[in-house]
Amino acid sequence: MGLGIGLVGLPNVGKSTTFNALTKAQNAESANYPFCTIEPNKAVVPVPDRRLEELAKIVNPERIQHSTLDFVDIAGLVKGASRGEGLGNKFLSNIRETEVILQIVRCFEDENITHVEGSIDPVRDIEIIETELLLADMEALEKRISTLTRRAKGNDREARAQLEIAGKLLEHLEAENPASTFPEADSDAYRELQRDLRLLTAKEIIYGANVDEDGLEEDNDYVKALRDYAAKFDREVIKLCAKIEEEMVSFDEDEKREMLESLGVEESGLDQIIRKGFDKLGLMSYFTAGVKEVRAWTIRKGTTAPKAAAVIHNDFEKGFIRAEVISYEDFIAYGGESGAKEAGKMRLEGKEYIVRDGDVMHFRFNV
Repeated sequence: MGLGIGLVGLPNVGKSTTFNALTKAQNAESANYPFCTIEPNKAVVPVPDRRLEELAKIVNPERIQHSTLDFVDIAGLVKGASRGEGLGNKFLSNIRETEVILQIVRCFEDENITHVEGSIDPVRDIEIIETELLLADMEALEKRISTLTRRAKGNDREARAQLEIAGKLLEHLEAENPASTFPEADSDAYRELQRDLRLLTAKEIIYGANVDEDGLEEDNDYVKALRDYAAKFDREVIKLCAKIEEEMVSFDEDEKREMLESLGVEESGLDQIIRKGFDKLGLMSYFTAGVKEVRAWTIRKGTTAPKAAAVIHNDFEKGFIRAEVISYEDFIAYGGESGAKEAGKMRLEGKEYIVRDGDVMHFRFNV
């Protein structure tokens, strides 16, 4: 599906620790100094989905295969990144290739861990990063306006249309508004600009509030301030303790559950982040369930049955005849495929069928 979610934040806020826990492979160097991460670390992370385990209880397959999500740990950013300060240019080019931003924000005190700004203030930290993203977008847009102006003088109608919308968008950004709130974002001219520029402030943002152990059960003042800020932009805040998440990497499911219960939380912060990121990317899963494998297949919301079949193999789309479909709920309720069939819960769907999250599917095709 291409690169998905980029982990960003100021240096020493817990990005690499979070990344280590996410990937369940502690291969991203963590250290108490700025720019520990220089080249972006990339990893494919399984999407937690308890439905797979429930399907497996019925089918008893040889293996279970989860949907996956791409995460990228990107170099820490400082003030002036849009002007090339620190590793700014590298940071901005790396994040432009992602589709959703997970901004890790430090929400705990620890005198042994240096903060690049000298104090803990999550809202200030967010504003530093988002100001740099805004300045980078303005610079990219100004360059595009210069190009469009030359083309428009040659009576290029498309350039004229884009030039008009680009001017409005620049005014919007100069007023310190992100591209994600631009009123004319549905216009064809804007979509053309966005396709080429991949504006940073147009991306979805999730805030990961990195707290210490004491901050997990009840929000501290830093998390409360972060939630108030996020609410202004209708953005998600997910609380986690990156240090504990990393410690739990080696735990089995029972040990992990016991640890979370002892901390007074129901679900791992990282599991919440993965699931929410999956949703923010507009993705969902359908299932295949056989004795060899119970598997989740990743598709975009609104995908038709033939396109969903192509995720398994292109020939499935080319020779698509129909899809046998059982909802996840019916598959579980009637004890599997045979029971669902007997109860009349299997449907035959054609080429126009829009796959639903959790559908258990078998494709008929002929090549």
